[in-house]
Amino acid sequence: MGRHDPARHLLRHRFPSAQELRGGGPMKVAVVMGGASPEHDVSLASGKGIVKAVELLGHMAVPLVIDADGNWLDGQHEAIEILQACDVTIPALHGEGGEDGSLQGFLDQLHVPYVGSGIAASAVGLDKHLTKAVLKAHGIPVTPGVTLRGAELTDTEAALQKLKVAGLDFPLFVKPANGGSSFGVTRATNLPTLLAAIAEAATFGPQVLVEREMAGREIDLAVLEFPDGRVETAPALEIHADPEQPFFNATAKYDSSATRFVVPARVDPELAVRLRRTAIDVFEVLGCEGLARVDFFVPPDGEPVVNEINTFPGFTPASQFPRMWAAAGLSYAEVVNTLIRTAVARA
Repeated sequence: MGRHDPARHLLRHRFPSAQELRGGGPMKVAVVMGGASPEHDVSLASGKGIVKAVELLGHMAVPLVIDADGNWLDGQHEAIEILQACDVTIPALHGEGGEDGSLQGFLDQLHVPYVGSGIAASAVGLDKHLTKAVLKAHGIPVTPGVTLRGAELTDTEAALQKLKVAGLDFPLFVKPANGGSSFGVTRATNLPTLLAAIAEAATFGPQVLVEREMAGREIDLAVLEFPDGRVETAPALEIHADPEQPFFNATAKYDSSATRFVVPARVDPELAVRLRRTAIDVFEVLGCEGLARVDFFVPPDGEPVVNEINTFPGFTPASQFPRMWAAAGLSYAEVVNTLIRTAVARA
């Protein structure tokens, strides 16, 4: 890495210590986890990690679980009372019902300060079609693709015509427009696999994305907002998915010991600068707050394209977002406390 590489600058930067971030003393922190999305179990794992960090920091953690049917285990009225009695809430939900703005709207109605993006950024961030439309309108390169909806999901000719007009050919990736953790994502190499992939993705929601397969490297950046309003990125992480899997699918993400995450990723200084600037641009264009993970494809020509954004990414101690900040010198607990203090400062 060159001497102007931003990752090296970041590693030299002195971040506030946990003691400094704590400032105003112990707080009562609600941690909401679970939810009705396919990412229910992933959210429970994130929430449990956050609860431990909150307690390690000397705060009082109040876990609140939403079951797989969308019901508050403590009861909705009881949950409202608990949330309003807390100083801040961490909505550690992934996917629909939590990361899409619905929980954020609920917390806004209760006048409860919370970690992360508000209603609009959360809703747009989870909707891959809207995310791409907004980013494209601001000149930010995104993965080429089309969105199928309505009759296009079952009308083969209509779907193929839309792909032809967009210049898309096999191999293709098919995914639900809303969702994460690669649930419902399929690599299609011919017409039969494409039709099966569309049918599978459509079981997750009314819109399906069909995108061009991007050759090259998969690189993620973690974006974090600090209590003083500063927005920064951690050193980039490169994904080396399990070679036995067809792509970085849910199995490669959660169940494979052969998947490797390299952080800091080996990127030249010019690419590092471009990735950092683009990640922050994405964060700001979408109106994000608190945190986000921006995922890129970097083709051999070095021109990165945005694959997607996660406004509340996986948050176990082994997840990509905390790994990147650990490479910058921030422990898992310090990242959690930064999020808490930023939310309190914003409120």
